[in-house]
Parts: sequence; structure tokens; C-alpha cells
Amino acid sequence: MKLGLAVPFVDHEALLSWAQRADEGPYHRLGLPDRIVYDNPETMMMLAAMAAVTTRIRLQSEILLAPLREPVVLAKQAATLDRLSRGRFSLGLGVGARDDDFRAVGADFARRGRRLEEQLTLMRRIWSGAPLNDGVGSVGPSPLHARGPELLFGAFAPSALARVARWGDGFLCAALPEQAGGMLQLVRRQWQEAGREGQPVLIGQINVALGPEATVEQARASMLRYYGFAPAFAETSATEMITTEDGIRQAVEAYRDLGADEVMLGCWSDEIGQVDRLADIAL
Repeated sequence: MKLGLAVPFVDHEALLSWAQRADEGPYHRLGLPDRIVYDNPETMMMLAAMAAVTTRIRLQSEILLAPLREPVVLAKQAATLDRLSRGRFSLGLGVGARDDDFRAVGADFARRGRRLEEQLTLMRRIWSGAPLNDGVGSVGPSPLHARGPELLFGAFAPSALARVARWGDGFLCAALPEQAGGMLQLVRRQWQEAGREGQPVLIGQINVALGPEATVEQARASMLRYYGFAPAFAETSATEMITTEDGIRQAVEAYRDLGADEVMLGCWSDEIGQVDRLADIAL
């Protein structure tokens, strides 16, 4: 079972240190969250900086809110990151759930799902090297593979999960294992029904924090602040955060039993020592 690390919301200089330390450890991939109306670095720029200071670990947007972005520029950014990282970039996409991000950039929150479908059609065309349209040529650089970088989707609704089979390479399931089984089965079934070869990459994600009580409480406070727009969800998520080594190992094993390929450890503490504490579990 491969383990990844999803980093917390900290400043850009700290994130470079997190990336370098994770690159030296046992982690397979490093996930970076995305928001507009929040105090976090812009995701694609930060991932490019992380690519420059790492050599091994896979770098992933987790998840990038695609409907907030212009698709031609996003396709160019993704292909550039794919090249810059020598194929270590995974483009994790979703539609988002906070209307303030959409209001900030003038995007339509109500049609964000349809917007993503339109973007995917255009980005696949760009990555294939085809002309953008009758009056405009192709947009480079070309990614390492014609389909583009590894494409993952984070979602919960069945209609959104279907995008994995139609467009993607895998599914990022941000849920406790006991909540994940049905979604993983559905993604597999949709993949087969779409006639796709092989199997989708299935990645579970659990929220974690390890260390003294003060560290755990700070992590819970960060989660409550981040999900403050949905207080009931925030309280449930903070309560369900896994804060013991045994609990994390059990969740990883449960995802293994469900047939997942990887588990991302979503770290909510901004203490960089989390990288090493969680690495001990991975070893």
C-alpha cells in the first residue's frame, strides 16, 4: 500500500520545506489543496515551486477547483508542470462547494459541473496537439503523454464519480473507509461499463494529526476554521479526525481491504514534524 501526504494550509516558504522533507521520506505523493478566498498560495504556482525542489515524489493538486479557471491557460499550466516535474504531476480536479470562491472570480456556481465537462473537452484537445479551433493553432508545450498528466477526480455524487471513467485515470475518495466502499465499487463498475482497459487508480484520504494534545487541538481548530461555512460538517470532520498511530494504521488497512491502491494522509497540523511522525507509520 502506497501512502501519500496532503499538506496543511501554511505559507509558501514552509510548504517548500514540507515538500523537501516528504521527498526524502517514504511517501509516494504529495497533495496540495486549492482555494481562492483563503490565505493559501496559488496551487499551480506552488506545485511548480515544489517540483523544482524535489526529485522523486509525485505532486498533486488536491483538488484543483477547475471551474474557477480559464481552461486554455489551465491546460498550458498542467502540461508545463508535467514537463517540469518529469512526469511527476497529477492533476486532481473537482468542482468546489463554496460560492465565495466563484463570486471572487465571477464564475457561475450553479453550472460548475457543466463548466468542468466543457473544460475537460477543451483540455484534452489541447494536450493532443490539435489546433485550438479553425482560426487558432495548437497550444504548447505538449505533455509527456498525449492524454495529458495523470488526471484524478474528487467527488461524492454518482454523476460526478462517472467523470473518472469518462475522462480520468483515478478517484480521490476523501472519506473514512466505512463511508468509502460504495463509492469505490461504483467507480469500478462505471469504469468497466465505459469499456476502459485496466483499472482506475483508487486513492483514499483520511484526516490525521499526530502528537501532543496541543498539536491535535490546533489541527482540529484549523479544520473547524476551514469548514466554518458548514458548521455541522466541520464539527463532524473534526471529531472524526484520526489522532493515534493505531487508528491511522487501521484506517489504512481498511482501505487496503477495500482494494484501494493508495491512501493520502490529510495533515491538518501546521507543525512540520508531522512529516516524520506520519512517515514512521508508513515504514
